[in-house]
Amino acid sequence: MSSEVKAAAEVANQAPLTPTAYIAEHLQNLNSVGGPQDGIINFSVLNLDTLFWTALMGIITVVFLLIAARRSSPGVPGRFQCLVEMLVDMVETQSKGIVHGDRSYIAPLALFVFCWIILLNTLDLVPVDWVVGVNHFIEGFGIHVPHHKLVPTTDLNATLGLSFSVLLLVFFYSIKIKGVGGFAKELLSAPFGPKWYLAPFNLVLNIIEYIAKGVSLGMRLFGNMYAGELIFLLIALLGSIWTFSLDLSMLGFVGHVIAGSAWAIFHILVILLQAFIFMMLTLVYIGQAHSHH
Repeated sequence: MSSEVKAAAEVANQAPLTPTAYIAEHLQNLNSVGGPQDGIINFSVLNLDTLFWTALMGIITVVFLLIAARRSSPGVPGRFQCLVEMLVDMVETQSKGIVHGDRSYIAPLALFVFCWIILLNTLDLVPVDWVVGVNHFIEGFGIHVPHHKLVPTTDLNATLGLSFSVLLLVFFYSIKIKGVGGFAKELLSAPFGPKWYLAPFNLVLNIIEYIAKGVSLGMRLFGNMYAGELIFLLIALLGSIWTFSLDLSMLGFVGHVIAGSAWAIFHILVILLQAFIFMMLTLVYIGQAHSHH
């Protein structure tokens, strides 16, 4: 049997592409050797695409801020310096009103988090089928990438990793400001009071509060970005209905161009808003670590 006949037979044996399969294909991560995740918690699985894009956007953010710092001058600022100064002033104003204490590292941290999450979220504006197209292109060079999910903030592992990193900073500043004894006393005496028989209830409530902070911070970012990505996929389906044996070219044009452009413009606001909310909650939680009950 010739190679052409074999290829035709393989194509014939493949299941037809359905909308469900199309969406599932775009929402799967490129996993490590550990294989696909088979439970809610599985630390043996690494989402390589999430790790790559998160690290790359973090490096770009650091380079961007370093360039901004080196180009700053006391003279008439250019457009780039004006943009950076607006970001710095905004973050400094917010941190000054929330964190009452030394902000030497907190304000730069908030600025980095804000810029980093903007870049992570902005990857959502990359057309969804470009990733599949790149995968098919590199397969011509013998590189097989079965799945690739471009947006790290649509991966719950990434957003919870960011949120629990903020939680670790909250613990760090709580111990730094209040000391180990002061922090332990706060866990046992708030919110019901310092009575010894209330200490177990206080401790349980504080543990629940910290867990809720970490989970809600990560889930909020994940939920909004995942929903946005899903809408992009649905719009892509509307613009590519010919793939599913439907001859509605005008509806496809409306879905691909008009609906896609409108949602992309609106999604820019979502991208910026979610980065701002994450930064503000980071400042709020660290500010609470500076306060005493």
